[in-house]
Amino acid sequence: MKQSLQLKLGQHLTMTPQLQQAIRLLQLSAMELSVEIQDALESNMMLEVADGADDYEDPGFSAVEPAASTNGDDGEFEASFESSFEVGGGDPVETESRTVSDDIPDELPVDTDWDEIYDTLTTSGTSTGNRDGEDGDYERASVTPPTLREHLLWQVNLTPLSDRDRAIAVTIVDDLDGAGYLTSPLEELAATVSAAIKDDIEADEVQAILRLVQGLEPNGVAARDLRECLLLQLAQLPADTPWLAETRRCVSDYMDTLASRDYNQLMRRLKLAREELAEVIALIQSLNPRPGSQYSEEQTEYIVPDVFVFKVKDRWRVELNAETMPPLRVNPYYASMIKRADNSEGNNSLRSHLQEARWFIKSLQSRSETLLRVATAIVERQRAFLEHGEEAMKPLVLHDIAEALEMHESTISRVTTRKYMHTPRGIFELKYFFSSHVSTTLGGEASSTAIRAVIKKLIAAENVQKPLSDHKIAELLSDQGVQVARRTVAKYREAMSIPPSNERKRIA
Repeated sequence: MKQSLQLKLGQHLTMTPQLQQAIRLLQLSAMELSVEIQDALESNMMLEVADGADDYEDPGFSAVEPAASTNGDDGEFEASFESSFEVGGGDPVETESRTVSDDIPDELPVDTDWDEIYDTLTTSGTSTGNRDGEDGDYERASVTPPTLREHLLWQVNLTPLSDRDRAIAVTIVDDLDGAGYLTSPLEELAATVSAAIKDDIEADEVQAILRLVQGLEPNGVAARDLRECLLLQLAQLPADTPWLAETRRCVSDYMDTLASRDYNQLMRRLKLAREELAEVIALIQSLNPRPGSQYSEEQTEYIVPDVFVFKVKDRWRVELNAETMPPLRVNPYYASMIKRADNSEGNNSLRSHLQEARWFIKSLQSRSETLLRVATAIVERQRAFLEHGEEAMKPLVLHDIAEALEMHESTISRVTTRKYMHTPRGIFELKYFFSSHVSTTLGGEASSTAIRAVIKKLIAAENVQKPLSDHKIAELLSDQGVQVARRTVAKYREAMSIPPSNERKRIA
């Protein structure tokens, strides 16, 4: 085999640690980014939050404000990017004369008493103590609401019961699901208690304790089906409640007919007029079919917007949320400790921390600039939505924004995932503004979001006694120039959690 040398010219992308870090930060949500920044502050001595008192500027790097967008027809968009990233690429040795070390005296005063320092801290409000009252911290502390099990066991413990009956009651409470319904038959519960207390328990005993548990709060708990749940709640109402007897009979004997919304048959069997049946149904609708849901263990998740969009003097303005990312900088004192010709372990560690700090802050600025550019481009193309609502939403796909900003679609996808925009019409995920399109009879395009808004509007205005079918909605959309099939209407309706026409039927 003959050996030879060849020269080839090619391009390839190298995933450097800096690039990997920038990509990872780009796809983080606001809450995850806050955690990431906090971890970086704790692990890197060079990073600190800029307080604006001693501004340190590294000559090798400075924050850049992107120019306002000029792609709009009337220049009605402004992009605002305020940054306090104060990290540079220059050698920190050049800035030794500008550090805070010159302000530190050689000897500190020794006549300062600790009590004076403590009093100063508490007076300035930096202490954890509360001078306004001892109960301040308790008032501010978040209290976790009790679960359904804890609430019921608290009531069981207040009830005088024998150890045998208490074991049955606890077993019943433990068997309830999240909605408050009993999931196991009485025989199975009896076997469970028998094995626990090593004594025979009959189903009749479980039935007796079940009635006791069903009398606890919330009303309707420990029911075995929806009919029993509603009857338990009706039993707790005052005897003089209007239409109470008719409502009990309706729930007890004609629950299936009520579920099928056959109101004509209900009127015949209950011997009620339409207005009277409406009163009965209104009383049923006032009951809670899921009594245990109010004690849900799910934690509320709050959305932190990444971008604010608001109108100022007929100009739409796009700004980043400064609260999601504190201003970071390199600690000037630690940076000044690095020596050029020193290869000791400590000096190399300082250099490594400094380089990591620069990469981290530069990645944060790149994330902010990219997010701002994408958000501004979205606002430019969805101006009609901001002005008029969902029905004016325009078709938009990731490729449109990627082509306008000369970025890759994967980058746009990362930026728009779990990032939220606060607008005068509410808070929306950036991906909300992207939707497929449907052709119109006039040769244009209609956004699927706009079509869903029209469907929702048509259903809201329909006759509740004769709801619109999916086929009828498709015909109404066709009259407006939007050609959609019946199955497409059904898909959009189900996506909005709107029941079909037979379940939307109401009695006037």
